[in-house]
Amino acid sequence: MNPLNSPLEVGMRTLVLLTAAFPQPMDVARLVYLDHVMLHSGELNGPPSLHPSLPAGPGELAMRQHLVEQGLLVLMRAGLADVEPTADGLMYRASEEGPGFVDILEAPYVGALRDRATWVVAAQSAPELDVRAATRAITDRWARDFDSQLPAPGSDHA
Repeated sequence: MNPLNSPLEVGMRTLVLLTAAFPQPMDVARLVYLDHVMLHSGELNGPPSLHPSLPAGPGELAMRQHLVEQGLLVLMRAGLADVEPTADGLMYRASEEGPGFVDILEAPYVGALRDRATWVVAAQSAPELDVRAATRAITDRWARDFDSQLPAPGSDHA
């Protein structure tokens, strides 16, 4: 098993986010966006990014959604996260054991994740943040960058 972006790694990142927001629940769309922001915080006027920027654009977000969903399953099986149905859909939160589990993790990477999760959870509670609009802005930026790399119609490179 490749540990990079595995359900276990993404589950741990998701648990760090849920713990920073505890006891507030979040839906998958918010977790996907906040995971992206937590890793690429430097691009959004936050602390230095933990991961380099990748040109994958929308594909990265689509893959991230699947991985966050798998990570949530790992967390729920381990008793570290709970799910509750609401009128707005399924909401996830750290279980009572979740914050204690994160507190015992000592790796420097986890410490950096915790710092950024605290920052991103505080930033996302700002009333002007619209997760769906922010995600759309990420994909729009990628599309603009991609389009600017294409040769002009009628050029010799087409």
